[in-house]
Amino acid sequence: MARMPSAERRRQLTEAAIRAMARDGVGKTTTRSIAAEAGVSLSVFHYCFDSKQALIESVITTLTDDSVRVVKQALRPRATLVETVRAGFQAYWDHVRAHPDEHMLTYELTQYALREPGFEHLARRQYELYGAAYAELIDQLRSGMDLQLAVPVSVLARYLAAMTDGLTLNYLVLGDESAWADILDTVTAHIAGLVHDEAGRT
Repeated sequence: MARMPSAERRRQLTEAAIRAMARDGVGKTTTRSIAAEAGVSLSVFHYCFDSKQALIESVITTLTDDSVRVVKQALRPRATLVETVRAGFQAYWDHVRAHPDEHMLTYELTQYALREPGFEHLARRQYELYGAAYAELIDQLRSGMDLQLAVPVSVLARYLAAMTDGLTLNYLVLGDESAWADILDTVTAHIAGLVHDEAGRT
């Protein structure tokens, strides 16, 4: 087995866990099956993660970071605020459509953590990460476009997290891709209405 830095090995195991959990479900995925998915021994797994809780937290953080990275890359200032916000939502939505199993996994992780004794804090951690990620994206947008907000950053961040959470689940259940262009336009117009530049323009 090739030696690699522990951080890289943790990333390898986390990605293996995401594949296994998305395929088999969180409850049916064991540390042994994750090690097998990654092509390493069980001892290597336990060297990198001292518990399943630690692994699940790594999975949650990785899934969140991947989605945020996609949006951050798209959320660069454009001709208007509406175009900028719309580009961010579109990037996120394209990610949902391209990786539905990963997004479905985020909901399963929440349910698993809430039902598994001793894991409840991971569900809270998951949603705290969502809020922090949106706060970071809002700050990025504000600094790039000199914007004023109608509500505090913490409120808008939590609202965006709740809204995209619900919209994502709605899409995973109902599909109907033809409807989502209009839905995203509606969401964009609503969010842009909570933000304006120094001249008062949205």
